[in-house]
Amino acid sequence: MESPGDPPSLAVRERDAPAVGPGDVLVRVAAAGLCGHDAAIMRGVLRRGVRPGVVLGHEVSGRVVEVGGEAASIRVGDAVVSTLTVFCGSCDRCLSGNDYGCPYGRGVGHGIDGGFAELVALAESSVVRVPDDFDLYHACLLSCPIGVSIRAARDVARVRSGETVVVTGAGGGLGAHAALAAAAAGARVLPVTTSDHKAALLERLGMEPILAGEIPFSEMVMALTEDLGADAALDTVGSATFGQSLRSLAQGGRMTLMGEVLGERAKISPAEIMFRQAAIFGSTGASKRHTADALEMARSGSLPPVVARRFALEEAGEAYALMRAGKLFGRALLIP
Repeated sequence: MESPGDPPSLAVRERDAPAVGPGDVLVRVAAAGLCGHDAAIMRGVLRRGVRPGVVLGHEVSGRVVEVGGEAASIRVGDAVVSTLTVFCGSCDRCLSGNDYGCPYGRGVGHGIDGGFAELVALAESSVVRVPDDFDLYHACLLSCPIGVSIRAARDVARVRSGETVVVTGAGGGLGAHAALAAAAAGARVLPVTTSDHKAALLERLGMEPILAGEIPFSEMVMALTEDLGADAALDTVGSATFGQSLRSLAQGGRMTLMGEVLGERAKISPAEIMFRQAAIFGSTGASKRHTADALEMARSGSLPPVVARRFALEEAGEAYALMRAGKLFGRALLIP
């Protein structure tokens, strides 16, 4: 990224191959997903902790071409997917399985160079082996957005079988997988989208899509639940849908915020929260265990990767524009 903006100024540059430390592995990138996190950095909305000149991309899959002298569990030729951070592995959070929250961690494609490149160097502990029979292009989505959606739906929102769950932005890369994660938990899923085309695709996945328009989608949720409301809402849009997501909830409902598209503030009505006895949570990221769970669920078919389209690295600007315009169902992949 030469300079942020909407659209951003992007360029392909030649660099030396990344240095491989004793505990690192060097990965030849097969594919890297274009996430809303990357788009927020490109627009200049997200700046905190972003290393100047960093190579973006934290959804990375590929094959190992070199290992450091202290790397023992990964070999040259292994197919791998990256975790979202490089973490210490020894603090209380890491030892409890919350390595994404490591206070000493550095984000891939944020604090250290990521996968929008031919090669990326990662800590051995920050990659997960992928079986050779699994599509290596699809594997880049296992940590994010699939692992992120598993954490939000299962561990934060605690979606249970038989519940009704509203998912906003359900046609996007994160929203589509959040909807699938809720469905995998046995929930009735009401995915919200503004696209007729995406609504049709969501219906094919066995969901009951709500086409947002002149009528607030919260009213449609109430109509579909006999005025009871939804047990949970997974909001991947943020400020633009916050109020309606909250008004979609039943008594004792849980709302989990997973994304913020506009980078704006949301108006909060304390009375809405009080009288619904609602709980509001924030959920970002995923730990290594969620990546492992994502691999098993993807292999079983219960939570498949949803790929919108593959782009060459030189087409990153086009991918960004289509993503921002809401033209892609699922995740865009960059293929270096």
